[in-house]
Amino acid sequence: MVPVLTSKSASLQISPMQISAATSQGGSRMLGSEAIEGSQPQSEIVVYPGELCRVALEIKNWESQPQYLTLKLNGTFPLEWCQVQTDAETAPQFGTALEQNSVEQKSNTAMKAAIDLVTLDVAAKKSKHADLWFLIPEDFFEGQDALQGSKEKQLDFRGCLSIYASQSLSQGSSPHAIQESDFELNVRPRSSYTDFLPIVYQEVDYIHRFIKIFEQAFDPVVNSFGSMWAHLDPLTAPQALLPFLAHWVDWPIDVQLDLTHQRRLIRRAVEIYRCRGTRKGLRFYLHLYTGLPLDEQIDREEDKLICITEPLGQGCVFGLAYVGEDAVIGGGKPYHFDVRLRAQPNSPIDEQLVRRIIDQEKPAFCSYSLRIETD
Repeated sequence: MVPVLTSKSASLQISPMQISAATSQGGSRMLGSEAIEGSQPQSEIVVYPGELCRVALEIKNWESQPQYLTLKLNGTFPLEWCQVQTDAETAPQFGTALEQNSVEQKSNTAMKAAIDLVTLDVAAKKSKHADLWFLIPEDFFEGQDALQGSKEKQLDFRGCLSIYASQSLSQGSSPHAIQESDFELNVRPRSSYTDFLPIVYQEVDYIHRFIKIFEQAFDPVVNSFGSMWAHLDPLTAPQALLPFLAHWVDWPIDVQLDLTHQRRLIRRAVEIYRCRGTRKGLRFYLHLYTGLPLDEQIDREEDKLICITEPLGQGCVFGLAYVGEDAVIGGGKPYHFDVRLRAQPNSPIDEQLVRRIIDQEKPAFCSYSLRIETD
């Protein structure tokens, strides 16, 4: 813990709960007793984008009577990055503005005026504790605003915590701070590669930032090996990779189909090729598009939800044919088949698309009729 600027009236103590060995401006500078002699001790707070950072505050009243003390904050970082909690059991709640607003616009805009964080009733010769929380946007380094910024990205910010007597604030005029404490807020990327370096190099902030460049370049490549199978499966591959997988099996991508159907058809393209031009192949294609079951366990073709029949037979033979069941005058039309689909509730079937599928899969010399039934 680093006590700073103690006065006869009140004192403020800042204790970062997460202290990094790496410090800014080259070399390793530890906090506290190892600060340069003759300079004011200054707290260094290291924060990582997307991770909560807690800083413990202790405000002590050195007077022999109670005081109402107001804690104010100013600095060169956006206000949305910090919150104060006086209840240790309550988690800080950061607003959605932290995610919606531009990171670049915030980081380049200095806070001109101090903001009131909290007012505490501190008893005589007693202390009050509070927590100062910081949360940096997760896309601080990768966001489009950060990448397209015209100015150099700022990583090191300065802040100042001040203690004012509430009585002086209520009187107006220009109140003077009883106590002030400066600190540095350094935004750093989280890195795991530096854990493999000797300790003497782990304490250098420049090396942390330099190694992070290689980590961000190589990590996606290394991690992709563990999930390479998912990139080669059309059901799980990224959408940008689907044209390549479709070309791999010589399957034309149909823009009229949604993404789910395209994935299923690309994955089963070889099976469709193997049975193309047959009843089994046409039924399998319609099954993949409509989602209707194949009903292979049903023997009678007319009872299946995807029914494909050929009106062929011996014609009307007395003693063998029954009117209304299997009596066909003239023996039927050659090279012709009937397709009947029974659509399920809340699952409409596009007739034009089904006809295009049948035209694509049937032999060129065949004709057909299509009937879509709905319950």
